[in-house]
Amino acid sequence: MTSVSSNLPLTQGVSDSSSIDPVADLVSQLAAESVKNQLRLIRELADKGQLGLQVLLAFLVARRGQFPTIADGSAYQALVAAQSEQIAASLQAQFPQGLVPMESVANVNYLPLQQALAAQDFQTADRLTLQALCELAGSAAVQRKWLYFSEVKTFPVTDLRTIDTLWRIYSEDKFGFSIQRQLWLSVGKNWDALWVKIGWKSGNEWTRYPQGFTWNLSAPKGHLPLSNQLRGVQVLASLLNHPAWDT
Repeated sequence: MTSVSSNLPLTQGVSDSSSIDPVADLVSQLAAESVKNQLRLIRELADKGQLGLQVLLAFLVARRGQFPTIADGSAYQALVAAQSEQIAASLQAQFPQGLVPMESVANVNYLPLQQALAAQDFQTADRLTLQALCELAGSAAVQRKWLYFSEVKTFPVTDLRTIDTLWRIYSEDKFGFSIQRQLWLSVGKNWDALWVKIGWKSGNEWTRYPQGFTWNLSAPKGHLPLSNQLRGVQVLASLLNHPAWDT
């Protein structure tokens, strides 16, 4: 299935009486593809009108109960972006708590974060991530709106993995703390090399917040979520060294 137009019979499917259930046929074809091809085909289906949206919704419903992939996240985002009242109602009925399980030992509500990421509002999601981390750190951190590195060590593994999974599923595996950790390790834990690699610094100049950062998927891998380096690297170092990423 190299393209929607050639192998996914979207235009014929609406009127082709020989196909008993064109949506089911297309869902089966989409499900059989590699994740890389699914991402491309999901973008094509999102541009094909109501039938394309129905295929994406049916694809997600068929996979409900399985742990979501980045293709699921992309399909969910496409449905949200369609701004269809009918699709929105179906999403709410089928996925009232969003696509990704939001487990929290600390009883933090991650639904606003999931909603921002699903809407591809990455700047709001970045702000909500800091708020969530402060909640994990306790009331003092909530009031001051920033973290001590010593507080990071107490964060529950479950909660950090939830935050990271949300970012990864809705960014096609481009954003998240575990992605930043992978990149940090790939440059030998060299912070200066990491800043350049993820777009936080150019030469001797730090990227200016918020206008200098890229709030969409064209950003460098690992670009988000942000961590304020004006107080040094200890907070981010604690996050990247957290036991949440040991397995």
